[in-house]
This record gives sequence, structure tokens and C-alpha cells, in this order.
Amino acid sequence: MTGVSGPPVLTLDSLVRIRRGRQTRGAPLRLPVPDGMTAPMGCDAVAVPALLGQQVIPRLPRVGCVYADETHWWWLVPSDSDYALQWPAPARYAVGAILPDTGTSVLPDLIHRPDGTLPYTPPIPLYLALCHLTGTAPAWSRPVSA
Repeated sequence: MTGVSGPPVLTLDSLVRIRRGRQTRGAPLRLPVPDGMTAPMGCDAVAVPALLGQQVIPRLPRVGCVYADETHWWWLVPSDSDYALQWPAPARYAVGAILPDTGTSVLPDLIHRPDGTLPYTPPIPLYLALCHLTGTAPAWSRPVSA
């Protein structure tokens, strides 16, 4: 019996390797801590659509560094501000303040810089403002199922 010839069979592993090989990735974009400021607790970021961002600002007792582009506003928060919280949609939580890959290498503009040396927006007031504006119950007030 002779071997059957034909095109090589591609496995899922082969397809994944081919796709990864085609992607050219530069260094990830990270929101910077402005000069003269320190981030002793590390930095993460919370992004919301720009229209929602404009509604959040007046609801916060303190506003840290806020970055914005045409579509999103980004708040710097201390690292691990997502611990035990589910940020309400459409908010996106970015560990390490690393922006999602959008195919651009342009950082959003810094539109607010607080007085002092800490770049953070307090995460709980930000979380509560976003919950209120999106009609989402905060995680600790939701019913627990057995």
C-alpha cells in the first residue's frame, strides 16, 4: 500500500503558531506617571467611554491623573483596585495601566493632573460613581446565593 499524498494537515497548534508569527507587536503602551509624581502602590487604570468620563468627574471627591483620547478616559488607580470588585460595564480595568492593543502607538493625553505627588483617583469613589451612572449595584450589595 502506498502513502496518500496531499496537502499537509494543519493542527490547531500549527495555526496558532502561524497567527502569532504574523502579529508584529511592539512594546505595550503604558500610561505614564507624570514627572514629579510617585506611585508607591503601583498603578493600574480604569477606562470608560469619553461621554461617561465627563459624567464621572463631578461625582468624585478627588481626581487623580486622567488621560483621554477621542473614545476613552483613563483614571490611574492603585494596583489591585480590582480586588473583590467587578467594575461595571462598560468600564475596563487595565492591570499595570497597560492600554489594550488598538493598533496605534499614541498615548492618550493627560487632561487632569492633581496637586501633590500621588497620581491616584481613589478607587472606591470611582467605582461607586460608575456603578451609579451605569445602574449597577455595587458588588457588596448584591444578593449572595447559597
